[in-house]
Amino acid sequence: MNDLRPRPPQQVPPSAAVEIGVARRDITPPVGIYSRNWGAAEHDVAEGIHRPLLATVMVLRSRPGTPPLVLVSLDAGWWQLAEDEWAIRKAVLESLGVDKSRVMVCCSHTHAASSICSADADKPGGEAIAPYLASVRDAVVSAARQALSSATPGTLTWATGRCDLAANRDLPDPNGQRIVCGYNPAVRADDTLLVGRATDADGRLIGTLVNYACHATTLAWANRRISPDYVGAMVELVERDTGGAPCLFLQGASGELAPREQYTGDTSIADANGRRLGYAVLATLESMLPPRTALVYEGVVESGAPLAVWARRPFDPPTALAAECIDVELPLKKLPTQAEIRRQLEACTDRTMAERLRRKLRVRQLVGDGPTCRMPAWVWRVGRSFFVGQPNEAYSAFQIALRRRFPDEAVVVMNVVNGTCGYLSPPEMYDQDVYQVWQSPFDRDALPRLIAACERQMARMIA
Repeated sequence: MNDLRPRPPQQVPPSAAVEIGVARRDITPPVGIYSRNWGAAEHDVAEGIHRPLLATVMVLRSRPGTPPLVLVSLDAGWWQLAEDEWAIRKAVLESLGVDKSRVMVCCSHTHAASSICSADADKPGGEAIAPYLASVRDAVVSAARQALSSATPGTLTWATGRCDLAANRDLPDPNGQRIVCGYNPAVRADDTLLVGRATDADGRLIGTLVNYACHATTLAWANRRISPDYVGAMVELVERDTGGAPCLFLQGASGELAPREQYTGDTSIADANGRRLGYAVLATLESMLPPRTALVYEGVVESGAPLAVWARRPFDPPTALAAECIDVELPLKKLPTQAEIRRQLEACTDRTMAERLRRKLRVRQLVGDGPTCRMPAWVWRVGRSFFVGQPNEAYSAFQIALRRRFPDEAVVVMNVVNGTCGYLSPPEMYDQDVYQVWQSPFDRDALPRLIAACERQMARMIA
């Protein structure tokens, strides 16, 4: 006879029992390298270092000898040429002998790093780019191999926090009809902070994952120093308070999100922004129960009031681990051809507009000349969590939708993964004069199509 009595309430944190390894390398570029990331910048080369840039790798696998998942957190801006990104990812794939579904390279999207575009070789300091990219490739491969060799049985546990660093950055121009790119206090931003705690079999912290959606644009055209932006101070603070365990930052769906105070040359503001996020990460870590521990309702103790008693109880996390890379057919806007953009560029004499045209040309080269473009998305299932990564700059509607669809799972959502192309904005934004729309090659239905495709894949991996 079936027991129809209701089960006692319990709070079981999303977790996975897997092998985990973490390693790091310094990838700070040399002073003097080409680093003009802003059209308004009056300088071309880096004149100093604010904080080091880092490559941090976490590998996850079911047990020794099984193919790992390789997650790379890279202090870098964005890829402009597919071959530059592929050279690094291909080296990891070949070194570890895994297929393309099992490696995600997530750029922090700092706008204060050097160029990682080999086509900028003819720019001032551009001769340093190719050697730098080679050094990044070697550093990432070395870290990935070390992380794999040091992988140990452990637990990956997730908790959700909040941080108000990110603000909406679609501001109606008070002096015009367009939307300008800056702090809009009238619109609430998605403040979700997802924190993963990696521990070994003894419960010792060996790594922290921080998934948060906020453009790393504190430092802008007035800054002349290489910097990870706010991410650097966040990582420093978290690692200082967690015994030095490496912290990996994973940029979320931040298409319309950025710090309230940004576009400055003052590195102290970037550091303050980072500490703001860092303290929120530490608060979230502090809220977590010990590894493999749930909170279970035990019953009522009669006192002056009927007291509901909850107690800690052990549980065994799931061990499921799977990876898929899917292709999503995204519609393109009617775009000028590569030849037309080149003609415009040749005739352009304005420094800022020329920078826009160069970026437009590289985007056109990435998507091709057809009416649609097949864009990849990576979906990993790790215990009761998902990792979803894709190359574009999706609005936060992407992560909000996936987390709403799968409320019982920890859903890590990442922009600028394994490449970069354009923005993915909600359809209603296409009726406005806004940078994220006119920069992007994608038409208004692209983001809904990506959301639907990822939801279908995630549902298949749960079934």
